[in-house]
This record gives sequence, structure tokens and C-alpha cells, in this order.
Amino acid sequence: MSRRPYIRPVSNTTWYMQNSRYRRYILREVTCLLVGFYCFLTIWALAVLAAGSPDRWAEFLRSQQNPVMVGVHAVALIYFLIYMTFDWFKLAPKAMPVQLGEKKASDRSIVVAHYVVWALLTAFVAWLVGVIP
Repeated sequence: MSRRPYIRPVSNTTWYMQNSRYRRYILREVTCLLVGFYCFLTIWALAVLAAGSPDRWAEFLRSQQNPVMVGVHAVALIYFLIYMTFDWFKLAPKAMPVQLGEKKASDRSIVVAHYVVWALLTAFVAWLVGVIP
């Protein structure tokens, strides 16, 4: 038995860059920053609404129309919709196996069902806000 076993050196700051699975994991975990930002934004909006001043609300809305904020919202929307949605929908069959009698539903059917429901809900919301007549 060796008194000095081999210890593999691991960088403290770039360990996740060595493997693509680790990089995807870190990208998923970074969404907590966006969620925190939107929580702050929601609390700020509610505080402005609670003040009851139409001028302050109009100022808040103008601040959200700033090109920088529009860019932040666009990046967050793309990140959440494309990256997170696809990852979670691929994960759904593992997290929620559906058993129909003695048979188990195929992974593909569960994923397709999620996409169909997503499309229907998107169409319903678009209809509610008047995008779809």
C-alpha cells in the first residue's frame, strides 16, 4: 500500500469546462440568476403598482422599453424557451413514466404530448391577448 496515493489535480474554477455534460449542467444552473432577476423585477413592479401613481407606473413601463432591457428580456426568453424547455421535455419521460394497463407509454409519446400541450397553451394565451382573432 502506497503512503502517497495519486490525487488527480482538478481546477477549482474550470472543472466544468472539461466535459460537455458538465457545461450543459452549469448552463441549466445559471438560470437561477435569471429567475432571481425576474423575481426582483416582479417585486419592483408590484411596489410601483401599490404606490398607486400612474406616473410612476408609466415610468416603470418606459424603463422596461429601454433597448438594454428589451435585449435582456429577449435573451432570457430565448434561453428559457429553447434551452430549458427542450431539456425539461426530454427529461419528462424519466421523471413521469406513464403506465397504461400493463404497458408503459413510450418516451417519444410523452415528449410529443408535452409539445402538443405547449403549443395549445401558447395558442390559447395568444387568443386571450388578442394576437389570434
